[in-house]
Amino acid sequence: MWRTCGALRISALALARLRGARGCSGDGGVSYTQGQIPEPRTREYFYYVDHQGQLFLDDSKMKNFITCFKDLQFLVTFFSRLRPNRSGRYEASFPFLSLCGRERNFLRCEDRPVVFTHLLATGRGPPRLSYCGGGEALAVPFEPARLLPLAANGRLYHPAPERAGGVGLVRSALAFELSACFEYGPGAPALPSHVRWQGRRLALTMELAPLLRATPQS
Repeated sequence: MWRTCGALRISALALARLRGARGCSGDGGVSYTQGQIPEPRTREYFYYVDHQGQLFLDDSKMKNFITCFKDLQFLVTFFSRLRPNRSGRYEASFPFLSLCGRERNFLRCEDRPVVFTHLLATGRGPPRLSYCGGGEALAVPFEPARLLPLAANGRLYHPAPERAGGVGLVRSALAFELSACFEYGPGAPALPSHVRWQGRRLALTMELAPLLRATPQS
């Protein structure tokens, strides 16, 4: 555990030093300094995940593919330890927290903390959805009947690990591919009613909708 935490800490420290240690003001006027030490032997870092599932230091001015984190071990460690933030610190602005030893990694997100990016074919087994750049190490079984298309924002959602809110966003490129499997009822309603997958016609359950409204976002 400590070797992994060390890698996580070194990556964050290196990027923070490139920017220089400076105070930052996030949404709602929340102030912090990357790598701050609120108590002995405890450091705090602040991150942001966008709608493509890319992870950044929250205070990065340029957020794109070049500046996002790409190291697989880092991403797997970070997202596998993600939990709702009940630390008593920054809960409103950073609703999720990834702990690594005495290191606190706070996370806010554009939409959801889990963003599904790829559909993985696993030979004869059922397909899996991979999220946030973690490949097979960060993946859940694909459940097509539980896909949730949301008319309010035109986005698609899928069940995610419960510890990370239970609902994940499907990246737009993948959502576009999956939309070809949807069927709409008579009169061309705004939302599909069924999905065709591997020769079966499945009714969309829409059961994630209440959970989507109930879980924290930033």
